[in-house]
Amino acid sequence: MAKVLEMIFETDEGKSATIAVENPKNPVNVNTVKLAMEEVIAGSVFVSGSGGFVSVKGARLVERNVEELELS
Repeated sequence: MAKVLEMIFETDEGKSATIAVENPKNPVNVNTVKLAMEEVIAGSVFVSGSGGFVSVKGARLVERNVEELELS
């Protein structure tokens, strides 16, 4: 099962921008994620097509199952 931590930010233009982290360390600590997101904003580390990141909008842990099908 693949897990992805999606950190969602609001940009200068009021749009959403997402950073995805594959296989995050378990268990995911909410306070650590929020602190990391605030540091990304404070450091102006990333810029999207709709501007820099200005605030934390949300975060989510996404899990998906992939099953390969034998086609021969």
